Amino acid sequence: MAEVSQSRLIAGTPEWLEPGLRRVLAPNPSPLTGPGTNSYILGEGRVAIIDPGPGHPEHLEALLGALAPGERVEMIIVTHAHHDHSELAPHLASRVGAPVVAFGDASAGLNPAFAALGNLGGGEGADHAFQPDETVADEAVIEGPDWRLQVIHTPGHFGNHICLAWNDVVFSGDQAMGWSTSIVSPPDGDMTAYMTSLDRLRALNARRLYPGHGAEVLDAEARLRELVDHRRGREAQILAALQQGGGAAADLAARIYTDVPPGLLPAATRNVFAHLLDLEARSLARASSEDRLRARWEPV
Repeated sequence: MAEVSQSRLIAGTPEWLEPGLRRVLAPNPSPLTGPGTNSYILGEGRVAIIDPGPGHPEHLEALLGALAPGERVEMIIVTHAHHDHSELAPHLASRVGAPVVAFGDASAGLNPAFAALGNLGGGEGADHAFQPDETVADEAVIEGPDWRLQVIHTPGHFGNHICLAWNDVVFSGDQAMGWSTSIVSPPDGDMTAYMTSLDRLRALNARRLYPGHGAEVLDAEARLRELVDHRRGREAQILAALQQGGGAAADLAARIYTDVPPGLLPAATRNVFAHLLDLEARSLARASSEDRLRARWEPV
């Protein structure tokens, strides 16, 4: 198991993580957000705020209160358009006069092939009202007086998801976390893209991950390798279940995810569904009808 910091995450209390970096935890704990959403303040004097978080007024005041006297927010960067990361962005922008920067709105970066597959369900937590003031492309560089970030477009968890490389660490959003794996829910999520994005992060040889939820990951390579192995293991379980009679995504999830609370089975079903669409694209599985969401799946 990759090493994760044992930092105590306390909502609203700014914490210095290393020179030039502060974290402020939002008060939105849940089974899918862990302790809550991490907002990061990068730099000193003229700073960037990464992932302003959910639209909680108390979190807005906590972020503003974490700034030193005279500090100015140069930009607000959103890793992806889920409410728990992006909803506060326009409210924070109106208070500090800084632009909101992202890869695009909630429709940016989606797999165009999914549009031809009909209703795939999903859409959990998507912030369709989100509109960045400025967009950044893959491999773009954005910088301030004492910080420099490289943008890595990492679709998979969400189409417009980006990670940000800073020195030898990566702000990994929801692509890679230490406390949990990420939900991949089509059409916003795409398992094929998710695995490719993990490979891209591994190629950076980062020292540490600062994720969107949970404590920092102290051994980035070990954690990224665990996530790849975990997904490959789930894929093997799904292929085995298909060989043993197949079934709809919900049936397969109930047979495979025997160690999760019942309340998390819907999320597990979305992950299984994402794997099935990936297997279909690779000619390893097929659905019994065009309604892939409810269809019985079997091996090819």
